[in-house]
Amino acid sequence: MKEDMLKMLRGNVGDRVIEAMERVPRELFVPESIRSLAYEDHPLPIGEGQTISAPHMVAIMCDVLDLGEGMSALDVGAGSGYHAAVMAELVGPEGCVYSIERVPELVVFARRNLREAGIKNVTVVEGDGSRGLPEHAPYDRINVAATAPEVPEPLKEQLKVGGKLVVPVGSCYQELVLVIRTEEGFELEHHGGVVFVPLIGDHGFKI
Repeated sequence: MKEDMLKMLRGNVGDRVIEAMERVPRELFVPESIRSLAYEDHPLPIGEGQTISAPHMVAIMCDVLDLGEGMSALDVGAGSGYHAAVMAELVGPEGCVYSIERVPELVVFARRNLREAGIKNVTVVEGDGSRGLPEHAPYDRINVAATAPEVPEPLKEQLKVGGKLVVPVGSCYQELVLVIRTEEGFELEHHGGVVFVPLIGDHGFKI
């Protein structure tokens, strides 16, 4: 099943992303009852009304972000910890990933999964992801695994110059947006339609 997933990704994203996903045991990041479905290419429930993104979407977002060795990255919406694990492989042992999650039960789940997978350069923090994590800013890269009504301003401000932020934007229709911070401001690129759970928080959707 894992080889089928990797075969599906080849030619669509860069080799470094595929190699990172090959190293991460996705089955450790889904509930035990559905581990047999771990490598199917669609979202899966992880509890608390949340999902783990489809493999192709994780691959696309990581590919668009262009994560490099030694980078500092923020992952908004830790969920089960899988996306952060792939990012951690891409930034390497000299890099670090901070992953923020608002649901306490998922914080515990993600930490356990990352520990069992042997991922040591991810720190999972409980909090409002729409506000980012300013105490560790600025970041080279920011990934947001939930859709926002607009690009959250705090996340833009926590990017380094030259940094990149990928975030789904919209409600009924969602679009994957890449934000690049320049000396002059922010540039936006659009990377097609997507479907994500809402980003809940002060700079996302309200409960």
